[in-house]
Amino acid sequence: MARTALRGRLIWLVGTVVALRDETATARTLVLDVPDWPGHLAGQHVDVRLTAPDGYRASRSYSIASAWSGPGDRVELTVEQVPDGEVSPYLGEVLSVGDPLELRGPVGGWFVWRPEQPGPVQLIGGGSGVVPLMAMLRAGAGGMPTPMRLLYSVRRPASTIYAAELEELAGKGEVDLTIAYTRFAPPGSARPAGRVDATLLAEFTWPPEASPTVYVCGPTPFVETVADLLVAAGHDAASIRTERFGPSGGPR
Repeated sequence: MARTALRGRLIWLVGTVVALRDETATARTLVLDVPDWPGHLAGQHVDVRLTAPDGYRASRSYSIASAWSGPGDRVELTVEQVPDGEVSPYLGEVLSVGDPLELRGPVGGWFVWRPEQPGPVQLIGGGSGVVPLMAMLRAGAGGMPTPMRLLYSVRRPASTIYAAELEELAGKGEVDLTIAYTRFAPPGSARPAGRVDATLLAEFTWPPEASPTVYVCGPTPFVETVADLLVAAGHDAASIRTERFGPSGGPR
């Protein structure tokens, strides 16, 4: 099992891009070979730093998409491009295989999933907030005894990150998958487009009496709304772990 790292002890490492995968029109997965990587847990994130020719530096935090790993393993980051962003457009459009990339991590010890945790797991993601949740699903795939459910809120079918892999995991019974479309639902969908609300949570997530550990990740308004609805439904606030992002930075 990988060990967690404390921010105060972290140093900048240089990884090399070994592969790139387009997940949607605006989301791209970077596969990095990081020789000195210390290992990570599902749910942790990294800081990524870019340096311009004039010395100007910009850094952002991105969730790790790959399952937990040991020292020296490869790291995957999935980056959703932010309009007018300083870092994500470069990562999504310019970065190429063979390029170096500075990163620092792993960071975080609360929003993580460990296979030895008791009870079922409820994952709730909004948009690119599915990235650390996907790391948890990948870590739990392949016969882990912990039952997992994922409620994934996206604007439209074309915005669904990891669509094919999620369907494959659902088909194998690795996850109980529900995708909620907020803007446009596909033809024949059993549910009309709409935001996640109390009714949707009651129908497609673990009930409070199941005592699940709940992970909620997405834009700040989404996370706050979902967390409040869960508490109102009777979930123990201490069992709800949240990770949020917004214009000021934070994991993406």
